[in-house]
Amino acid sequence: MTRVYRILRKPYSKRPLDGEGAYRFGGRWSSAGTRLAYTAEHLSLAMIEYFIHVEAGEAPRDLVVATVEVPDAVSRIALTERQLPRGWRRNPATPELAAVGDGFVREGKAAVLTVPSALAPAECNWLINPQHPEFARIRVVSVETFEYDSRFFG
Repeated sequence: MTRVYRILRKPYSKRPLDGEGAYRFGGRWSSAGTRLAYTAEHLSLAMIEYFIHVEAGEAPRDLVVATVEVPDAVSRIALTERQLPRGWRRNPATPELAAVGDGFVREGKAAVLTVPSALAPAECNWLINPQHPEFARIRVVSVETFEYDSRFFG
């Protein structure tokens, strides 16, 4: 069993893995119109991944952290840095990276795609496909209030 984490705003916490944000806006690993739930293998990585999208001094006051359990038997595909296109860490991300996640969802070969974090490449983000048949085995075990330490904004 592996635990992964997702920081999000409380109004979206009823269904933290529905992929609605990625569906509406896209992300590094998916285009708008593709449902993927972005999670991180460590709480600290989830904090960093969310933090880069926060305006200085304006952290939302209604953040929560969802802790998710992914059983070992749930199918996954792992990509390494060597398998990614040159410049994969650039910001903004290239459309070719979004095509990776889009293809992962479209092909439906696994429920989870692990990819290196562009912010901390030695650690991975876990992209969960909420439309995969094995998604029902992935469980949100807690949703708790989360607040960044004020020093992040100092």
